[in-house]
Amino acid sequence: MRVGILGSSEVAKFLARGFLGEGHEVMLGSREPAKLDSWVRESGKGASSGTFSETARFGELVVLAVHGTKSVEAIQMAGAENFRGKIVVDATNPLEMSGGTPKLVGGLGTSSGELNQKALAGAFVVKAFNTVGHAHFYKPEFPGGPPDMFLCGDDAKAKEQVARICKSFGWNPIDVGGIALSHYLEATAMVWIITAVVGGHWNQAFKLLRK
Repeated sequence: MRVGILGSSEVAKFLARGFLGEGHEVMLGSREPAKLDSWVRESGKGASSGTFSETARFGELVVLAVHGTKSVEAIQMAGAENFRGKIVVDATNPLEMSGGTPKLVGGLGTSSGELNQKALAGAFVVKAFNTVGHAHFYKPEFPGGPPDMFLCGDDAKAKEQVARICKSFGWNPIDVGGIALSHYLEATAMVWIITAVVGGHWNQAFKLLRK
């Protein structure tokens, strides 16, 4: 499968590592693709870079891994028509970073996931990979077994495919509902961040326990 990832941060690169590790072709998209030349060389076969629009066209599946407050702008730069009919994995969190400690922007109705789906009316947005640090995206190892990856979106088949991706990456996927619930997943990311900062321990992930 061809995977287009919009973004050039560590989040984007670690997601790319996972897809490459599973044998997919990956293009990272950036406003300045040339700055990814060394990443392409180091990543080897199957890795490439391009503009946002080139990356969105390339991907059979597209991932949003840009700053959460800039995701709609990135979609507009890429061209919403280039996402039409595709599954879009939204790994963004809309965080305000100017004050030191991150603060979540938006709420119910104005979450990053909902705004991205609104900007991509012809695509199927699934929020996932936003509730854990990038170092654990692929093949996470925790004593309690596979951690849980929460996801939400409006299209059942799209969520099924993203759930399969989560499993191939080493996660147990948990569907929490429609894209309108994105705010709750973005707030869960804040819980992950706050507990990591306060405890000084970034090697953590969520596990839903049932009996």
